[in-house]
Amino acid sequence: MDVDLPYRLELISDLPGHDERAWQVAWNPTKPLLASCSADKSVRMYSYRPSDHGSKSLAFSHMGTIPTGHTKTVRSIAWAPSGKTLATGSFDSNVGIWEREDVSDSEDAGETAGDWECMTLLEGHETECKSVGYSSSGTLLASCSRDKTVWIWEVKPDADFECMGVLMEHSQDVKCVAWHPSEEILASASYDDTIKLYIDDPSEDWFCFSTLSGHKSTVWSLSWSPQGSYLASSSDDLTIRIWKRVEEHEWKSVLELRGHERSIYSISWGVGKGASENLGWLTTTGGDGKINVWEITEMQHTKDPLSATLIARISGAHDVNDVNSVSWCPRLEHPDLLATAGDDGSVKVWRVVPS
Repeated sequence: MDVDLPYRLELISDLPGHDERAWQVAWNPTKPLLASCSADKSVRMYSYRPSDHGSKSLAFSHMGTIPTGHTKTVRSIAWAPSGKTLATGSFDSNVGIWEREDVSDSEDAGETAGDWECMTLLEGHETECKSVGYSSSGTLLASCSRDKTVWIWEVKPDADFECMGVLMEHSQDVKCVAWHPSEEILASASYDDTIKLYIDDPSEDWFCFSTLSGHKSTVWSLSWSPQGSYLASSSDDLTIRIWKRVEEHEWKSVLELRGHERSIYSISWGVGKGASENLGWLTTTGGDGKINVWEITEMQHTKDPLSATLIARISGAHDVNDVNSVSWCPRLEHPDLLATAGDDGSVKVWRVVPS
């Protein structure tokens, strides 16, 4: 813990349970649910609610495990914006689409019984699926793979999906896909050190309209700013880059951050708390076991459009283990809450609090 920083990371809950490394955490956008996936091929679900210790305190409890039926590691999970559907991406090359039966829309739905059912299995990738993600409208799903491709699927009624495009722009393993928070723009990151941006041409198909180069090694993770005017990327080269939209289809690197000693596997950009010029809080984590939280501010009347201030940091977040995933809670009542998943098989929930 860094006492000279204005905030600190307070551990709210330690949720062990996976038999092997935990790869990713994903907060349900509409219900008090947190999901995690693992090399043990399962997805674990946790519910949370205010505890007896005050309104800011939350109690997390394990409410069920999905034995997904995937034959290899479940590497990625993503909730649909409705919060009713979960996608799983697996090293068996398939994407599972899950919904739960007999679940009400109440706030307590996180704690009601109900079995998760695989509604559809999306096949097409030739090898390991590394990442999945829903568009903000919930009408599109993207997946990417070690086979160097990005697939875009149209979500149709009754858990029906149609492939809208197979994008073969990357020359290496594709690590991550991330949708713009309000537009149908897709970003992908790859072992080939680049980021690709895609849009749909009404008269044609999905295509790559821009390649962002600047990292000197594998790009592991991507996260859009909440407002959508910036994109953050993290890399094996130990840097975080922030890219600014300068024209409708043009983006340029405007800020480089350093704060890790090993590969930066995961980043997440949340709304944070603060003044109007604050673009939110960016959190980063990776192979050094450290979690950094940066406050990103838009600068006026200066040559540098952005500034970043490290506001909180913790080392050894999962003891000596790599931290594979970090994610801010998207629910507006919890802008200071984040979760991590590590090689120790645990999920941990943290709150950013004043020092």
